[in-house]
Amino acid sequence: MTGRGEPPEGPPENPSGGEDEYRSLVFDESFVRAARLQEFSAQERMGEHARAVRSLPGRGTRRHRSRAGIALVVLIALAFATAVYIGFRNPYPTPVGRRAEPLRTTVIPLAPQGPVPGGTVESLLADGPAAAHRSGAAGINFPSVRRTKNFSDSQVTMALTTVKDYLVGSSLDPDVLTGGVVRPVARLLDPDQTAQFERSVDSPADDGKHSATGWLVRFDPAEVEVADPDIRVHGTFTYAEAGADTLEVVSDHTFTYALRPVVAGPHRADGASLFTVRRILHFLLDREDIRLHRLEVRSAYVQAGPQACSAETAGALRPLLAGEQADTRGPAGTDPYATGVPTAALCGTLAVSSPTQGPPRDPDAARSPRSRP
Repeated sequence: MTGRGEPPEGPPENPSGGEDEYRSLVFDESFVRAARLQEFSAQERMGEHARAVRSLPGRGTRRHRSRAGIALVVLIALAFATAVYIGFRNPYPTPVGRRAEPLRTTVIPLAPQGPVPGGTVESLLADGPAAAHRSGAAGINFPSVRRTKNFSDSQVTMALTTVKDYLVGSSLDPDVLTGGVVRPVARLLDPDQTAQFERSVDSPADDGKHSATGWLVRFDPAEVEVADPDIRVHGTFTYAEAGADTLEVVSDHTFTYALRPVVAGPHRADGASLFTVRRILHFLLDREDIRLHRLEVRSAYVQAGPQACSAETAGALRPLLAGEQADTRGPAGTDPYATGVPTAALCGTLAVSSPTQGPPRDPDAARSPRSRP
């Protein structure tokens, strides 16, 4: 028999079937992992000095990145926990809210010793005791503003501005004076005093807490009208700290009104008279009040005349007008044996000082030796 033929390419190099010359090499897992290569793309190979292949990231590289990611997550969690801890352990504790106390009021009628003098509005204001006083809000002037230990000069200015707005709204607003509205006053009050204010306006009582005339100046529009909007004002402000977070402001202002009676026909030209109200008000403003443009009225001491001592002034002031005289009755009686809140039975006698000297009207008088400084 003829044996198998040899392949066309010739006999095999190892016809004896011996071991391959590379069989001695061991391609274990570590060798294969280290030899993992990836050929660069054609675009990458076009770059200068580009290598033909690059090593693929092995398992060790992925493990390193995984550890770095875990460390980053841990750091973020620690930062968040630290922020929360600092928030709960704030070294500057939130101040405890302070509740406003009820207003304490004292309204004293001033009775004239004779008939109330009358005249024209112009003559009364030009020659009366308020001749040198300024008109309206221009007479409510700030003192020299300086910072305090715990309040900046801007905070002091804001507090004084709020108090001035209260004085303007409660003493000069025509609608408030005639009892038509109370909004200009109510909007500036601390919310804790709103209920007391509303009760004082709706159901006034002479009990030292619910007198509407302690909060504002009010006349009975059925009996009295303001003869001229030129209301003269004169007074002062003082302020001081009442605590680390509270500023106290005291206003002491005198308001002079030209009034006349309400009549059906035309008014007499000389039928006007002056009515004076002095208001000494104590205000408290904390930082929240200053920021929100509101205040707490702590106490109100009011002197108003000419009025009769027997006049009921809790709801509205009762001016005596030109030619009228006070009755001989004293203030309402006070029973020391009565229980409950005592009534404020107070009255004073109106004694008007001489008119304040205004600027000289005669040009020659201005050059007299008396007028020189």
